[in-house]
Amino acid sequence: MRHPFLAGTAALALSLAASTAPAKTGSFNFSTDTCKHDYSTPYDVDVTDAGLSFHRTDGTPARIFLHDGDLRVDGKEVTVSRADADALRRYEDGVRRLMPQVADIAREGIQMGFSAMTSVTLTFADGDKRAGMLEKLKRKQAQALREVDEGIGAGHWSSDRMTETVAGSVTDSVGELVGSVTSSAVAAALSGDSGKVAALQARAEALDKTLDREMDKRSHALDAKTAKICPQLDDLAALQRGWGIRLSDGKPLELMTIKPKHDKDDDEDAHKKVASP
Repeated sequence: MRHPFLAGTAALALSLAASTAPAKTGSFNFSTDTCKHDYSTPYDVDVTDAGLSFHRTDGTPARIFLHDGDLRVDGKEVTVSRADADALRRYEDGVRRLMPQVADIAREGIQMGFSAMTSVTLTFADGDKRAGMLEKLKRKQAQALREVDEGIGAGHWSSDRMTETVAGSVTDSVGELVGSVTSSAVAAALSGDSGKVAALQARAEALDKTLDREMDKRSHALDAKTAKICPQLDDLAALQRGWGIRLSDGKPLELMTIKPKHDKDDDEDAHKKVASP
């Protein structure tokens, strides 16, 4: 006999996984609908009082350092014009302003994900199992937030680290939670107790509505914060396009990659392309 509750509960759990866990694509993603282009950077970035350091293990140049209009590429001083020095200063200031905002978005994304999982756990887990799962969720959330604070929150951008911190912490927890929710649904369905099935179904329906309202409200607030990032990225892109700085091989200095936005008909996930300083 098919139980609609079982299918619905599994769907709710899988929907949770899809809506709260960023995709693992090798770089940290967030919506950039309002950006003029899609932006990324091949570098890890360290922002300190001494200046901005862009570095990578693959590709050349491997190390770029700039501060107050001065520029070093792979340890060598690069002479720049007065106009380009001014552009570098503005670029440095822009990245310094951007980092704390991206950190704030990462924290909010983590909190949203764990808040949703906590709500599901409170709804479906019982007894000692519930307490254990809640404690584990609390520990993982604290760890993820701590890693954000120690990483981009402290001025150290690494796309790999951000992916692992945000996507890894949430998706790992979602996998365990999906198993628990589905297990509860199966147990109820196989028990033959129609009252228990009805009660769990009512919980699922109530949670679905409540969670949808909560996540919708919070996601709109997060979208508003993300939208403020785009004009700043557009400004950084304009500065990079405008400077006349060339490397030893004659190629322009590029700290960020600028690509045309994909047609949404060809790529439904265009709004999740990477946006990085």
